[in-house]
Amino acid sequence: MTSSKSSAATNSSPTKKRRYLNAEKKFQIYLEAQNRDLPVGELLRREGLFSTDLARIRQQVKEGALQRLGAKPGRKESQVSSEVHEALKHELQEKERALADLSVELAILRKKTNGGSWDR
Repeated sequence: MTSSKSSAATNSSPTKKRRYLNAEKKFQIYLEAQNRDLPVGELLRREGLFSTDLARIRQQVKEGALQRLGAKPGRKESQVSSEVHEALKHELQEKERALADLSVELAILRKKTNGGSWDR
């Protein structure tokens, strides 16, 4: 009977919540790990991290730096969402339709004036 109580006590222990680090905190940890004055193990214990977490942070910093440094100089190309793209496409079709209607009206007006030019 005592064994069932002890197993129930271990099962009801609170579970650790997953800790999410923002980019600023990750970069701060990266910089501290690069500092040779402080042992890495001490940093990991203080932050509650494993060595694999630090390796992952280092990899993310490397990938981010390579992506940013590999960007071509000049103006950035802006990405347009699909909703905005569809709205612009619809607007363009409406304007093309209106332009076609106006060109038909212009042709009719020119026909009525016997093909005269506008310079009269």
